[in-house]
Amino acid sequence: MSELKVFNSYTRQKEVFTPLTPGHVGMYVCGPTVSGESHLGHARPYITFDVINRYLVHLGYKVRYVRNITDAGHFEEEGREAEDKIANKAVLEKLEPMELVQKYTNLFHWAMLEFNNIEPSIEPTATGHIVEQIEMIKKIMEDGYAYEVNGSVYFDVKKYAEHYPYGQLSGRVLDDQLETTRDLEGQDEKRNKQDFALWKSAPPKHIMRWVSPWGEGFPGWHIECSAMSTKYLGTQFDIHGGGMDLQFPHHESEIAQSTICNKHVPARYWLHNNMITVNGKKMGKAYNNQIRLTEMFAGTHPLLEQAYSPMTIRFSILQTHYRSTLDFSNEALKAAEKGMKRLWEGYENLKKLSYGTGQYAAQKGTDGELLDAKVNRLLTEMDEFMNDDFSTAKVLANLYELLPIINSVRDQLIPITAISETTFCRLQQYFKAYLEDILGLKGELANEDGKLNGVLELLIDIRKDARGRKDFATSDKIRNQLQQLGILLKDEKDGRVSYTLE
Repeated sequence: MSELKVFNSYTRQKEVFTPLTPGHVGMYVCGPTVSGESHLGHARPYITFDVINRYLVHLGYKVRYVRNITDAGHFEEEGREAEDKIANKAVLEKLEPMELVQKYTNLFHWAMLEFNNIEPSIEPTATGHIVEQIEMIKKIMEDGYAYEVNGSVYFDVKKYAEHYPYGQLSGRVLDDQLETTRDLEGQDEKRNKQDFALWKSAPPKHIMRWVSPWGEGFPGWHIECSAMSTKYLGTQFDIHGGGMDLQFPHHESEIAQSTICNKHVPARYWLHNNMITVNGKKMGKAYNNQIRLTEMFAGTHPLLEQAYSPMTIRFSILQTHYRSTLDFSNEALKAAEKGMKRLWEGYENLKKLSYGTGQYAAQKGTDGELLDAKVNRLLTEMDEFMNDDFSTAKVLANLYELLPIINSVRDQLIPITAISETTFCRLQQYFKAYLEDILGLKGELANEDGKLNGVLELLIDIRKDARGRKDFATSDKIRNQLQQLGILLKDEKDGRVSYTLE
């Protein structure tokens, strides 16, 4: 079996994966900022790194998978005015900040379970690690790479670049940043425009604030992940993952901070998934194509022609290599839906087959030997594809190529003994291992009534929220589509919603 190779964004080449501690892997993946409901953009990184986690476990590694929750502001300085997303959204929704955090954290967890993602080993929160962040900032200041101005602390990027290779991950050149950085609020108190905040002084009306040696304030976005990854994975660990959009400024800043504190780059391998587009356009609020996951599952976004199940979305994501751009469209999702159904039906057929009595006599000669060799080649290639930087799309292509053989055996067009018993057992084992254990797919036709009721209750809740926002178009769409399926909703006088089946 070939060695596992991964594309390291830091060195821009594929490298043989060798963990720091034999048999063990430490992996940190940047989690969501829970200032709003999870959307389609959240699906790709967490499904991608779920598969990577699953495959590492399949290879026999003991994985400590750490994925954080950003619940302390997440203010940004690159390309926009500094803002505290959590506090701003809390004011809009008339909720306490941590009430809002809990609401959207719960929704995120629900969506991840719907995608059949395995829960991380540890899920630390930024607000739960303020002490560690303050201690890290103090250390950076003691080493002379950060400075305090008016209660805020900034990392001195220019000084860092004089001693360390700044921009290695993102390919950003420091001089270019000086030319392109916009004039933003608070920039005049920095020594250099490209310096980033480690700690920000909280203005009087700022809701989320903590006591620090520099006054009341809140941490910078970048320091949160540096502090949490160091605490749970050590000063150096194996894999740091996230979306390609995090390379700069987030991961570049993490590298700088951790290098000063710990004297080396925090992770040995940096893995980044590419972006999602919708109908060929970059996803964003300006295009009105930022589709929430609840809208995907319910089919309630204006761009959607129907509802798409979590497994259809997962399958669609895995059909493209994680480092390639992935475009979502109704056509692509419908094709994924059909493809997933066909593949799973083939898997169910394979599980029902048994080798031995009642089958045709063994097929001897060249044809049987060729078929046996073909099946073994396709199976062996699947291991090679996954070891070549997790090429899930090629694995799925090979699984599809095996379907005609499975269906021909089922229909008794060729005898099961045309392949050896060893090969047949291997075929069954590989389908189970790859479809369920590694790719994390599951059948959707075998849903219990309880799960279907849960989906229905979710749709009713979404409709209720839509009515509360006076979004009657979405409310009516849910009611009408359910009615077409034979489910009649009735709004009761006490505010409850009951339903009957035709």
